[in-house]
Amino acid sequence: MSIFFENELDKPLPDGYKDIVREIVQAAIEYVDCPYECEVNVIFTNNQGIEAINNEFRGLKSPTDVLSFPMIDYEKPEDFQGLEDTPWEYFNQDTGELMLGDIVLNVDRIVSQAKEYGHTRSREIAFLTAHSMLHLFGHDHVDDHERLIMEDKQEQILSMKGYTRDNEQEKI
Repeated sequence: MSIFFENELDKPLPDGYKDIVREIVQAAIEYVDCPYECEVNVIFTNNQGIEAINNEFRGLKSPTDVLSFPMIDYEKPEDFQGLEDTPWEYFNQDTGELMLGDIVLNVDRIVSQAKEYGHTRSREIAFLTAHSMLHLFGHDHVDDHERLIMEDKQEQILSMKGYTRDNEQEKI
């Protein structure tokens, strides 16, 4: 598994942020039983940076907490069949890893939402990463049925790594 990090902040990233992302990316890959080694790009930015990305790609002039840019158009979520038919499209030709896509995390919202929801920044980073990884595996939440499926899967991934509401421990 390769995770490429980019810090767009004007300061160093707080200790532990990358470790939590790594932990949850790996847990999500295991949870969906992905048969390939994977590659993910993760960008840490702030309200201003994510608002610009949100505006450019979604036409929304507002910040959000996380954005996901999947590289794969799945027939159905978590369906890895047929990807090897066009390996140049989905696999890094140098490493052979499946290129899942990009995750953009808003550090400003990580801090504010952790306070707002009454949990740790560690849980907020883990939650947003799990949510985004499910998008990279083809899930969405455009209707209530899909939203409930996605929420259940997020909680299962978080539980695998101990990021439950009854086990709040700040790791950063």
